Amino acid sequence: MPYDPEETPLARTRRARRMARELALIHPDAHCELDFTNPFELLVATVLSAQTTDKTVNRVTPTLFAKYPDAVALAGADRAELEEILKPTGFFRAKANSALGLAQALVERFDGEVPGRMADLVTLPGVGRKTANVVLGNAFGVPGLTVDTHFGRLVRRFGWTAEEDPVKVEAEVAELVPKKEWTDFSHRVIFHGRRVCHAKKAACGACGLARWCPSYGIGPTDPEVALTLVKTPAASDTE
Repeated sequence: MPYDPEETPLARTRRARRMARELALIHPDAHCELDFTNPFELLVATVLSAQTTDKTVNRVTPTLFAKYPDAVALAGADRAELEEILKPTGFFRAKANSALGLAQALVERFDGEVPGRMADLVTLPGVGRKTANVVLGNAFGVPGLTVDTHFGRLVRRFGWTAEEDPVKVEAEVAELVPKKEWTDFSHRVIFHGRRVCHAKKAACGACGLARWCPSYGIGPTDPEVALTLVKTPAASDTE
């Protein structure tokens, strides 16, 4: 297991911060890959991104938000029309239910506005801490750690935590990375997971974090072989 219980908290923090600094150099372009112009659009897009790619969501949302530009409009949407728009994202009936329920809750409880507090966001249907942190970090400038599948996989490989539960992962990583960096750090880890540290075969030999990573060697260490596994930004949209 990459997590070493014998590593002191100070040593783990120092190693984590070195890796975080290196990630900033490796992925200076890291950002939220969902297109949005306001908190409402980001909240809905994040909910729709379940079980699909950001690129697919971005193809759907221009039509969606042209027809339903705010919570009031979406809350009154015709279900059949909404399902037709959402069909490319998969699980479109469930997602239509989620979008309608979310919009109705915003109208009924928050005057149609997206709240800017974690405690309020997680009371909305279909919104957990991951979605709330995406919205807070990218639409409100409130630092948050986005623990998606890539993030969880990588911080466990880094030996920063042994936890599987996203809430516990978030809490442990929050102790290692300065709060002001949480949002950008999340983007960088997710980019790294999509482009370099893949679930099935990590490109270890082409990874700038190798010297600090206890999981080095789980993928090819030969640089030439590893480079063939590194995905371009366009290719990483498929994950």
